[in-house]
Amino acid sequence: MSSRKKAPGELRSQQWFGRQDRDGFNYRSWVKGKGVPHDQFDGRPVIGICNTFSELTPCNSHFRTLAEQVKIGVYEAGGFPLEFPVMSLGETLLRPTAMLYRNLASMDVEESLRGNPVDGAVLLMGCDKTTPSLIMGAASVDLPTIGVSGGPMLNGRWRDQQLGSGTGVWSMSEQVRAGTLKLQDFFEAESCMHRSHGHCMTMGTASTMASMVEALGVGLPGNAAYPAVDGRRNVLAREAGRRIVQMVHEDQKLSSILTREAFENAIRTLAAIGGSTNAVIHLIAIARRVGVPLAIDDFDRLGSELPCLVNLQPSGQFLMEDFCYAGGLPAVMKEILPLLHAGHVTASGRTVAENVASAQNWNPDVIKTRAEPFKDKAGIAVLRGNLAPRGAVIKPSAATPALMTHTGRAVVFETIEDFHARIDDENLDVDETCVLVLKNCGPKGYPGMAEVGNMPLPPKVLRKGITDMVRISDARMSGTAYGTVVLHTAPEAAAGGPLALVNNGDLITLDVKARRLHLHVDDAELERRRAAWTPPAPPLPSGYWKLYVDHVLQADEGADLDFLVGRRGDFVPRDNH
Repeated sequence: MSSRKKAPGELRSQQWFGRQDRDGFNYRSWVKGKGVPHDQFDGRPVIGICNTFSELTPCNSHFRTLAEQVKIGVYEAGGFPLEFPVMSLGETLLRPTAMLYRNLASMDVEESLRGNPVDGAVLLMGCDKTTPSLIMGAASVDLPTIGVSGGPMLNGRWRDQQLGSGTGVWSMSEQVRAGTLKLQDFFEAESCMHRSHGHCMTMGTASTMASMVEALGVGLPGNAAYPAVDGRRNVLAREAGRRIVQMVHEDQKLSSILTREAFENAIRTLAAIGGSTNAVIHLIAIARRVGVPLAIDDFDRLGSELPCLVNLQPSGQFLMEDFCYAGGLPAVMKEILPLLHAGHVTASGRTVAENVASAQNWNPDVIKTRAEPFKDKAGIAVLRGNLAPRGAVIKPSAATPALMTHTGRAVVFETIEDFHARIDDENLDVDETCVLVLKNCGPKGYPGMAEVGNMPLPPKVLRKGITDMVRISDARMSGTAYGTVVLHTAPEAAAGGPLALVNNGDLITLDVKARRLHLHVDDAELERRRAAWTPPAPPLPSGYWKLYVDHVLQADEGADLDFLVGRRGDFVPRDNH
């Protein structure tokens, strides 16, 4: 690790603060108004802290404290921290879906970093979409960057049972609908599931993406699993503040971390932890920002045959707090180290192998071995066929083995409103052998590709004791959800994909082993249906929604906006006066 320090003239921030003219006076003077002494402008690296704190994003509600710890670390290392807000995307409250605004938030990050006197960045992220949006924006600028996740909340506890974020909701709500759980008990569990700061403590999308930050090498070891209220989370933030200053001096840019090898490490780690299908879209979007070729087939080729080692909800039993005490992601990565690019240099300044060298597995019930995995061949599978020419995904570790090869009659819902209006109808012509098909919930169709793919089952099926059916959509699924659910079908229905042409009664075959998703309708009939198909009307004729629908890419391309793909660099824009 180099101990060299950049000379003031090498820092982009000095093109603001190092000026000996009228504009330099203005840049420094306004900042001095909050009590900054003159020596902070003497050539110290300026570190931008991208903070997604918001009281509308409960997962990130402790980020003011986390930002203060980062600042202390920056000061300790001789840097000058400047915190700024970034659009916060809360999965719990934001409608119609936080995914609609992921790309908008990435624009916020990119333009804030490039347009301000910043030499390096610390990204504070927690809830699902804050992580990819911040990394995508930072990747398009390509400054030295380090990520700090907010950490999972403490395990949920209701009476004498563990409750996992989301996973418990899906399970208990089905019990209410089946008549096996009283509504007042359901309400009582609300305050027991989420009982501290932090994001979901299941291996949902938030925990998955925090793990991806660590697996990619953008975050420090331990980033994924320390609980939000654990003192070690603050230590990690402080260490990140120290490290980012050194990264600026070393000119360790984000593009030097986000290499092809890093993404391959992330894909294999994703399989080992039984991570969320949402990571597929986010990793592809991040890779395309930095110019690394990554496709959905890479997830199947690199990860689908790998075992799941982590016994966490929704695929298993335990929660993120247990994962932390068992050794966290370093223990998992050490177990699969022969499958990783161990020499890849991470944000810590050390290689992957060095990062995990001292890791230990303290609880083999939570973290299994490759020799005796939790689930065999459990990585994300990519399906193709006449129903998904550009692919669809399924998470085998969360699916019912008996349904992995299944042919059933389609029960079709044109929109999510159509689904909610009819699914509880006792007269709905459906049984457990059917395939539920949901249309118009993809990137353009919702808009934003909401997490509605794990459709609740019909009550008359639930009353039989059935807990799973094959479900197919162009939507996403919460990482906390489970079931034999086919997602991200591309092209989506609203873009004229074959999903738009499915009718009630059509036979559909799912064959995960053969990677096949087939609609038993001949080409001539499909063409007849296509000629009669009318695209759905856009949800809004103007504004950001219109921009999004006009420019969003399909799921297999990361659902980014077409004009945001790529790296535009950290050039210093012209003066503002």
